[in-house]
Amino acid sequence: MTEVLSQDEIDQLLTAISSGEVETAEIQQATDQKKIKIYDFKRPDKFSKDQIRTVSIMHETFARLTTTSLSAQLRSLVHVHVASVDQLTYEEFIRSIPNPTTLAVINMDPLKGSAILEIDPAVTFSIIDRLFGGHGEGTKFSRDLTDIEQAVMEGIIVRILGNMREAWSTVIDLRPRLGQIETNPQFAQIVPPTEMVVLVTLETKVGEVEGMMNFCIPYLTIEPIISKLSAQYWYSSVRRGTTTENLNILRDRLSTIEVPIVAEIGSINLKVRDVLALRIGDVIRLYSVRVGDPMVLRIGTRKKFLCRPGMVGNKLAIQIIQKLEQSERQDFEELSTEVEE
Repeated sequence: MTEVLSQDEIDQLLTAISSGEVETAEIQQATDQKKIKIYDFKRPDKFSKDQIRTVSIMHETFARLTTTSLSAQLRSLVHVHVASVDQLTYEEFIRSIPNPTTLAVINMDPLKGSAILEIDPAVTFSIIDRLFGGHGEGTKFSRDLTDIEQAVMEGIIVRILGNMREAWSTVIDLRPRLGQIETNPQFAQIVPPTEMVVLVTLETKVGEVEGMMNFCIPYLTIEPIISKLSAQYWYSSVRRGTTTENLNILRDRLSTIEVPIVAEIGSINLKVRDVLALRIGDVIRLYSVRVGDPMVLRIGTRKKFLCRPGMVGNKLAIQIIQKLEQSERQDFEELSTEVEE
């Protein structure tokens, strides 16, 4: 960071130069000296700033999806966001987490090797308490998970891994699977201690309980796709996905949405007192509708087809006889407006 001189320091420097106490050549020489950056060969930087930035963007998407899914499942206010993305050795990561804790070993298919998802004990017990009917309070002391609690956390982690797959979809079709859950960090040696990893730290808040979730990915695991972790590739893949894979996903999701379908015989304007006076057996004469005219089939609020009523067995049914084009739909809309007026 560039140092900023105060006005007094500037005045003293100018006075020293004018009196000859300091030579301008000395100042120029000090300015020309290059700054030396310390490099530790024991922990080389294997991820560029661009790649770290891309990993951060991917996991911001993961954090948003996890916030939504956990809030729905726990029926409580959950907030997850990316606090930092760093590269360090695996040994430094293991030393930085508490013991015991919740360590999920994740198989990163189709990538080789595994990753670690670590959930802070305060967050873990808050989730468990909420699912067991409590208010989501965290435990005041550290302990191992019981078999029942571990089974509950497995379900939570599997749901979180589904969000991870979606967040990574622009780079690779990741299929993460939960391998096992450990509580002692020393039993989760997935890579040598000196191996470099990228650590995504996620600040997590469940109700009033705050903690961290850490996602540790070894360089050996992520190495086959390291070239794809660039902003240029990531943004271009997002644009490509908009016209192919994402459209197919949207089409599949839209196909399960239910919309109302109404066969409209006709319409008429009635005053409220006439409606209140209606009795069984009364006949209502509809405007501009004759016996034998096709009915209009509405899908949602739009008129899409012409149809005829009928029976299928003992059930009422309709038969679609014609699709309404845009101009025909406008004609029907105008006709309906005239009738209402």
